Amino acid sequence: MTKTAELYGGSLYDLAVEENCSPEMMEQLTQIRDIFRANPEYIGLLAEPAIAKAERLSLIDQAFGTQAMPYIVNFLKILCEEGMMREFSGCCEAFRERYNKDHNIAEAVVTAAVPLTAAQAKALEARLEQISGKNILLIQKTDPAVIGGMKVELEGRQYDATISGRLSGVRRRMTEVVL
Repeated sequence: MTKTAELYGGSLYDLAVEENCSPEMMEQLTQIRDIFRANPEYIGLLAEPAIAKAERLSLIDQAFGTQAMPYIVNFLKILCEEGMMREFSGCCEAFRERYNKDHNIAEAVVTAAVPLTAAQAKALEARLEQISGKNILLIQKTDPAVIGGMKVELEGRQYDATISGRLSGVRRRMTEVVL
């Protein structure tokens, strides 16, 4: 994340707190970021200097004018006017970091061979909340290479309870014994 994205995303967060709408804004920013990720050509269009600025701003109004909060629409327009549309994702990340910090939320990324059941996810969230003392936002990923078990990343720490991780540990210990 760039310093510019931190500054703009942080400023938007400050506005959301002042206007008492940070949860709604967080949700809408996430939805718009997902739309942009699914349609990267749209960001390219909004960032294209060969297209008149007025036309690019009109595209923002058409796409988000009635569906997103006016603060977010204006934020998108500012990014567009300043030629910084490609910074939007970083701005969202800066907003999310400040939001999570203020709301005592930690994001935990869990990687398993298959998706967790609702009961497994709830039990994992409860355990991670005990470990961290924070509310957990669980992000699930699947990776068949895990084979079984799961790997969790929480606040820069990794907890590896995967079969592949255990096999690597056994392999490492056997190599140490042989040498």
